Formats: sequence, structure tokens, C-alpha cells
Amino acid sequence: MKIYTKTGDAGETGLFGGGRVPKDSARVEAYGEVDELNASLGLARALGMPSDLDGLLQRLQDQLFTVGAVLATPTGTKASGFIPPLKPEWVTDMEQAIDTFETELSPMTHFILPGGSQAAAALHLSRTVCRRAERRVVAALHTGEASAEAVTYLNRLSDLLFVLARVANHRVGIEDVKWIAEKPTK
Repeated sequence: MKIYTKTGDAGETGLFGGGRVPKDSARVEAYGEVDELNASLGLARALGMPSDLDGLLQRLQDQLFTVGAVLATPTGTKASGFIPPLKPEWVTDMEQAIDTFETELSPMTHFILPGGSQAAAALHLSRTVCRRAERRVVAALHTGEASAEAVTYLNRLSDLLFVLARVANHRVGIEDVKWIAEKPTK
């Protein structure tokens, strides 16, 4: 099987299950952003994570592949029967992970700046990519090409990535950098 097909040279792409759409359609934008998010998590993992975080990130990457596949497959097509559904327990599991990891952290008293360790900085970057993916999925939701479950999943994932970034810093003894707003001048 060849990697290049030349079928997208005119600015269209094929959906799983058939049909062609413009590459800038809401659906394609949505699953493209989810793909970028998945790649950013791969980069974060490659930079080195504690084993419990790495295992969690791998599970999230697996789930994101499903999210992307669901977005790339029009409902009602024969192909949609081959795609696993998004599972509500994924969101519940993320909420439980957030609650567990937050017990390691001191309460937030300020907004924090992204950064710190390489792992934390990569997770903060993934969080921002996740927020962008969420916005694209919301746009696809408005056109009927995405589900509310995908929006909820990405919303919770961005929360989890924020907490994981803080945990990554905490575990290597790096304090979060607090954002201290300048006082307005009169």
C-alpha cells in the first residue's frame, strides 16, 4: 500500500466509510486537531515521564485515536459499525485521576505560567492543543459532524493535562511559576 495516493491534491479528503469533503471542513479540522493532540502527547512521553504518568498518557493516546476515528466516520455509514464508541467511563476515569493527583499538590492560589520541567512544559503545550481541538470539535458539533461526548471528553482531558503538568513539576521539585499581574498605573 502506497502512502501517497494523490487523491487529496485538489483539497479534498476521503472519510472513513466513503464520501469526500473539503480538507477545511469542520469535521476534518476537528479530527486533525485531535491527531495533533495525540502527537503532542507522544512528544511529551518521549521527553520522559514518571511511569504512572506515562502509562496514563498512553491510555489517553489510545482513546484519542478512537475520538479521531469517530470524528472521521459519518454516523449511519456501514463503517461506523466498525468504530468503537466513546465511553462515558473515560471521563469518569479522568475525573478520578484529577482528584487523586491533586492530593499531591498544594492548593492553587494564583494563575500559573506554563513551564518548569521539560515534562511539565510539554504537558502544558498538549493542554493548549487540547483546548484548540475542543474548539474545533465544538464547531463540528454545530454542523452535526461531532458529538457532545467528544466535547466533554476533550474538556476534561485539558483539565487533566493541567494537573499532570503541575504534578510533573512537583515530583522533580520545581515550583509552578505564579503569574503576578502588574499593578495598574494611574
